[in-house]
Amino acid sequence: MADKWNGGVRSVPMTGSRADASIDQGLRTYMLKVYNLMAGGLLITGIAAYAMFAGSVVTNVAGDITALTPLGQAVFGSPLKWVLMFAPLAMVFFLSFRIDRMSVAAAQATFWGYAALVGLSLSTIFMVYTQESIVQVFFITAASFGALSLFGYTTKRDLSAWGSFLFMGVIGIVLASIVNIFLASSALAFAISAIGVLVFAGLTAYDTQQIKEMYYEGDGSAVMGRKAIMGALRLYLDFINMFMFLLQFFGDRR
Repeated sequence: MADKWNGGVRSVPMTGSRADASIDQGLRTYMLKVYNLMAGGLLITGIAAYAMFAGSVVTNVAGDITALTPLGQAVFGSPLKWVLMFAPLAMVFFLSFRIDRMSVAAAQATFWGYAALVGLSLSTIFMVYTQESIVQVFFITAASFGALSLFGYTTKRDLSAWGSFLFMGVIGIVLASIVNIFLASSALAFAISAIGVLVFAGLTAYDTQQIKEMYYEGDGSAVMGRKAIMGALRLYLDFINMFMFLLQFFGDRR
């Protein structure tokens, strides 16, 4: 192939291997941003959850909860607890439907706010489970998530067929959880947790592959930034849900 000259400076057309290397580097940078955003969201969630717990309870020397503070009574002894429960759901829908009209900075700030709200709503796990078991389950979840996400990133198998099956699994879990609020069945709760772990394990691999395939080298920085935020949100939700279901299996109750 003949070299091209432009203003006295020789330019060599990019070969296929160099183009592929450029795409691979761009993809790695994009996926790293997704994982960093997700990790940042998890960090915010953890800090918010523990801060809310610490400010809401009175403990003795042994670490047992003896009473609620005024903040704890205001949050968990009033209708405000329902606001904390449903506010994250409202915000995730808001982010999903509005992100195309938001700047990258605004979308990222909304994601951080969502992660903080989730943390506030999850603060009650510290009242139910020991801190040691929460930390242990977190690392179990992190190891499982890492392996599953790596599989989704590296596998050559098309996982798109899993999508509808896993989505129906999520709907089934939600409906069964609502029913069990009234039944209070321990057997049904165990089944929901087992199915939940499997469903969100599958979603971790599936979503990772989908996020990878969303990458397009020609995207501008704004489009790429929004894609990274939505990818981080999907993986964040997979992690949080898998963590909560695993906690029901392995968590030691107070």
